[in-house]
Amino acid sequence: MGAILIGSGHEATAANHQVLPLWPNGAPGEKATVEGERDTTTPSDHAVAGKPVMRLTNVTAPSMTLYPAPKNKSTGAAVLVFPGGGYRILAYDLEGTEICEWLNSIGITAVLVKYRVPEPKESPRYQQPLQDAQRAVGSVRNHAKDWSIDPQRIGVLGFSAGGHLSAVLSNSSEERTYPPVDEADQISSRPDFAILIYPAYLSVDDKGETLAPEVKPSNGTPPTFIVQAEDDKPFIAGTLLYYRALTDAKAAAEMHLYSAGGHGYGLRRTNDPVTGWPQLAAAWLRYQKVLK
Repeated sequence: MGAILIGSGHEATAANHQVLPLWPNGAPGEKATVEGERDTTTPSDHAVAGKPVMRLTNVTAPSMTLYPAPKNKSTGAAVLVFPGGGYRILAYDLEGTEICEWLNSIGITAVLVKYRVPEPKESPRYQQPLQDAQRAVGSVRNHAKDWSIDPQRIGVLGFSAGGHLSAVLSNSSEERTYPPVDEADQISSRPDFAILIYPAYLSVDDKGETLAPEVKPSNGTPPTFIVQAEDDKPFIAGTLLYYRALTDAKAAAEMHLYSAGGHGYGLRRTNDPVTGWPQLAAAWLRYQKVLK
């Protein structure tokens, strides 16, 4: 697992990033596994842009890792990052640490959320991750003064399953899905904006015919930026449904549909057109006055 340090207290990675447990007395509900957290990557696994991908699984002690924006660049905005991985693993570097470093480069404090995977049997696959996501947003707002961030400019950025989780969170923030633990759970868990990169599972059974009920937008859904590629089967149809539902609900939305790019590219440079999405996302953040 390289430089990632895991523990129950406030610790730091080798790059001096503070790691905070999400739940002071352990996460609610049953554990999906008793096996220890581990990286499942093997030499034969698919690489992205010529580099391997860290695939974490058996996450039962969720945490947040803080990546403060450099003081000379800080805009006061913050983004919680949710890696994807089919709710079975977390693509922890491709869709996590590398994204946090990019956010820092444009003046945004990043918070990498290591949510629980895999999901317990007999439970909706997003149930425990949604608890972790709600807890994380409330906790970041609770730390806003300590971390020099604006509590009204806190957004989420998710990839694949993490994109689905970000969409569920965007439409499920009125009340907590778990018994409150402390003052952080009395604070709104609604993100101020959402960025969804190749989101998955937005339609029922991924058939692209009916919007998944857990992501039904309203006019209270936060402004949303979406990136998808036409060759990302079977998720493109669900993404189109979600974008249409956002506009029907009169929620602010912007979508960029690329001719090629597939799925699971993060922000690593490739020859596909979709590789330019970070520049468009930064422009959207400026338009939304997140970057001031």
